[in-house]
Amino acid sequence: MAKRSLIIGIDSGTQSTKALVVDAKSGKVLGAGSAAYDLIPNLPPGAKEQHPEDWTDATTKAIKAALKEAKAVASEVVAIGVSGQQHGFVPLDAAGKVIRPAKLWCDTVTAKECQEIMAIFGGDKALIKAAGNAVLPGFTASKILWLKKNEPKNFAQLATVLLPHDYLNWWLTGNACMEYGDASGTALLDVRRRVWCPPAVAAIDPGLMSKLPKLTSSDVPAGRLTAKTAELLGLSTDVLVSAGGGDNMMGAIGTGNTRPGVVTASFGTSGTIYACSDKPVVDPTGEIAAFCDSTNNWLPLLCTMNVTVATEMVRNDFKLDHAEFEKTAAHAPAGCDGLILLPYLEGERTPNVPDGTGAFFGVRPKTFNAGHFARATMEGVTLGMNYGLRRMTSLGVKATQVRATGGGAKSKLWRQIMADIFNAEVVTLKVSEGAAYGAALQALWCWRRQQGETVSMAEITDQFVTLNTQETATPNEKAVAVYAELQALQDRLGRALAPVFPIHRKLVGG
Repeated sequence: MAKRSLIIGIDSGTQSTKALVVDAKSGKVLGAGSAAYDLIPNLPPGAKEQHPEDWTDATTKAIKAALKEAKAVASEVVAIGVSGQQHGFVPLDAAGKVIRPAKLWCDTVTAKECQEIMAIFGGDKALIKAAGNAVLPGFTASKILWLKKNEPKNFAQLATVLLPHDYLNWWLTGNACMEYGDASGTALLDVRRRVWCPPAVAAIDPGLMSKLPKLTSSDVPAGRLTAKTAELLGLSTDVLVSAGGGDNMMGAIGTGNTRPGVVTASFGTSGTIYACSDKPVVDPTGEIAAFCDSTNNWLPLLCTMNVTVATEMVRNDFKLDHAEFEKTAAHAPAGCDGLILLPYLEGERTPNVPDGTGAFFGVRPKTFNAGHFARATMEGVTLGMNYGLRRMTSLGVKATQVRATGGGAKSKLWRQIMADIFNAEVVTLKVSEGAAYGAALQALWCWRRQQGETVSMAEITDQFVTLNTQETATPNEKAVAVYAELQALQDRLGRALAPVFPIHRKLVGG
């Protein structure tokens, strides 16, 4: 039997780390493993932190479990790729030790620091003009300033700024570097030129530039396994570690979103829609994030905070399992007889409604039942995502096909709602772990290029990323018309209630 060449793809998320073992020749997933962990408990409101050692421990367990399932031997593994949760801040001292727990993408205690940084530039539009992105509470830049202001002793020790996936690369290889895709989520990168933006960096601290890692192209390896980590994982020091990237960047690769025209929509707790572009896409209003991707292109991206968090809230309230929830929702017609959800449950990012709250509009005897509320929730959060997709379209990003991932994509009814609201073909993928699979495919790309091949990332995804053709949903003309009217209504509701949200937030003390 010929020796196999195996690639390991890792997805280190907020709740768990997953690992896939992929055959380099066929692209087939041969083994999978995972390990879970939690946020640090009992932190102040808005603070979301984790110990980076939890990620390395989980990565070790997940890799070993995946290798065991694949019946792999050490000599077969040739490369590893890492996907990580975006925007987190891992501070290292001069000895390479973690100074304090990592602040995560969902940490919201840095709102004041965001305003301070943008004030130095004269507002968010000026910063967008300089770097391509405003500083949002989730982004890394404000977390660094927060450390400087709130923990000066820790800031004094800061020698290297890393993101979560960069930290795993450092643990694997001993090298501190950052590729363009994940770096663009710091709000410190000039995304048009793919270099650090000196004014944005200096707005935090004059000495910060020396603490930012070297920027690297997405096809350049981070390095090879150190002897210590190789021994821990039971692998060879010859194993190549690719540049890796953020979870959205790796999700794009894992869903075959590597050339213009394809759009990925992730329906998880939150919702993201992103596309591949061969040129920078900068939104002067800041509603669409101007990211780079992890294939040396660009990744315009929108994020909404409330997707399956809303459907799960309604499902649990009516005490339905997932199958019953979908069956119940199917009893209501498209448009739910005018019942519409404004899905800003605890604020929203796109559109930017930080003080927002949820509202069901159109409640009357005919719509006051489980079926209408269930379907209206599916429709409402999808309309919310479509708000951003239409904004993306206005910036020149055209969607010919939407590739749906996440928990919402498992529902046949919801896929049809997506197709009708987006007015586009909606498809799903055979490999559902898009970020981990994308990390493996990027590692395969890196490994093959290191061997002298001129293969492109798009060629690899064209070959290996396959669709679940039996789950394809196409738009229904009548439903498309209904949802166009409902979209206009949701947009008007959002604008009309915007002045009320801060008053309501103050009233309820939230």
